Amino acid sequence: MKTLIVYAHPEPRSLNGSLKDLAVATLEKAGHQVRVSDLYAMNWKAVADAADFGPSASSPLNVGADSGRAFDTGTLTPDIVAEQEKLLWADVVIFQFPLWWYTMPAILKGWVDRVFTAHFAHGIGEFSDVKYGDRFGEGTLAGRRALLSVTVGGPESHYAERGINGPIDDVLFPINHGILYFPGMEVLPPFVVHGAGRITDEDYSVIAKAWEQRLLTLESTEPIAFRPQNLGDYEMPSLTLKKGLEPEGRTGFGLHVR
Repeated sequence: MKTLIVYAHPEPRSLNGSLKDLAVATLEKAGHQVRVSDLYAMNWKAVADAADFGPSASSPLNVGADSGRAFDTGTLTPDIVAEQEKLLWADVVIFQFPLWWYTMPAILKGWVDRVFTAHFAHGIGEFSDVKYGDRFGEGTLAGRRALLSVTVGGPESHYAERGINGPIDDVLFPINHGILYFPGMEVLPPFVVHGAGRITDEDYSVIAKAWEQRLLTLESTEPIAFRPQNLGDYEMPSLTLKKGLEPEGRTGFGLHVR
């Protein structure tokens, strides 16, 4: 198995750094090929702009159209092309990051903004009254698995069903569903470490064992059962869930999980 780890934390000696290092060691020991995109070490440019598209950039700039044209003509910058090639190489993509202000760090969001270009991660397939592109279960990255490994400052109760921060599955839904499932990846249940700023050595030993177990079951873990867009669950072209398919008592993001 080939695994890409996209890692976003500025401190190599952090909990996130330790989890990333443990993932590399565990997977390589199990015979897997591993590549790491260490965004801070790479000094990753986090802002999508005209410079990303070379001669394909328009004036005024149209990021969607220009990124697609640059992808088609091979004029994306080399750093973007390299990350797209890594994604196509990988069987599994692990995202290792701390939850900052309810989302990923800006440098990782910038990686998504720049790497997930039109005609690579979106804007592909048939767009008509009966199909709205190859996305949400289909797309360039179909056949790959994705996993969020996230450290969270608050205790687990803060992210429970009645917790003040909202259920962790809801907090991560825009990433799991909107970024990873959108271009076709099967998304595994996240690995979440709560109370990250108060982890003791004893705590870390337990966390490390749990993380190793998750890593060694990447191929057998059942993905989140998100609903595919184009297999009949949604009305076209409104893309609203068909009546009668909603699980009893479920609303919001949960409607889109079978």
